[in-house]
Amino acid sequence: MNLDTTFMRVVLFFLLSLFIINIDYASDSDSTKNPVKVSGMISLNTNGVAAVPAFALGKPALMLNLSVRKGRFSYDPTIAYGLNLKPWIFDNWFHYRLIDKPKFELRTGCNVSMFFSEFKNADTSGIWFGQRYFTPEIAGTFKFAKNGSLAAMLWYDIGVEPNTISGFFYNLQYDRYGIPAGRHLTLAINVMLFYVDYTGNNDGFFISPKFSASSTKLPLSAFFQGIHPLTSNMNPAPVFQYNVGLGYIF
Repeated sequence: MNLDTTFMRVVLFFLLSLFIINIDYASDSDSTKNPVKVSGMISLNTNGVAAVPAFALGKPALMLNLSVRKGRFSYDPTIAYGLNLKPWIFDNWFHYRLIDKPKFELRTGCNVSMFFSEFKNADTSGIWFGQRYFTPEIAGTFKFAKNGSLAAMLWYDIGVEPNTISGFFYNLQYDRYGIPAGRHLTLAINVMLFYVDYTGNNDGFFISPKFSASSTKLPLSAFFQGIHPLTSNMNPAPVFQYNVGLGYIF
């Protein structure tokens, strides 16, 4: 049995144990106090970037980010396509909040996902194929202000197909949102410091700032995101990337 398989089974056992421990809490909760909440954003961006450079699309993309939450449980999928209507990413995040306080949140979860890319043959003809991943996660968020938070998360990507990359992702994230900028505009700032430690020379330390402007009258948001490598042993060496987009919030 390889290390990835053992790790996956341990994580699945851990998540199942948490579910069994908390099932009484879920069954006793008043459904009128914990209604289903649905939110999300549909966005069009200029350059599909990803925290792990190996997963980047590098072309304009259309994305749907959705969150369906009831009580401590939530389903948070992401569906992304290139403008040529070829799939890019299918994420299926399932989250459970172990601690859900006004000032602090601790959650665990797992993601069953598929990443699509193009494989070039010797005759330069391309084959579009998907690679499956399983990802357990643990994350904590401290809300230091009404409109500000600091979060840390750790997950481990496990490639299912042979020769796919696997490894750890460590992330420290600062968020400031709801900043007034005129009568009908609010701003948000998000800064991530993250380290990736993946197989196949996919190791590196990165900074990724994101700036968003949202209308208070219309459900629209515009954003700019950059990813800059601070240090890396990847080959070829990663370079600064940026992404500009427009989103519809619901």
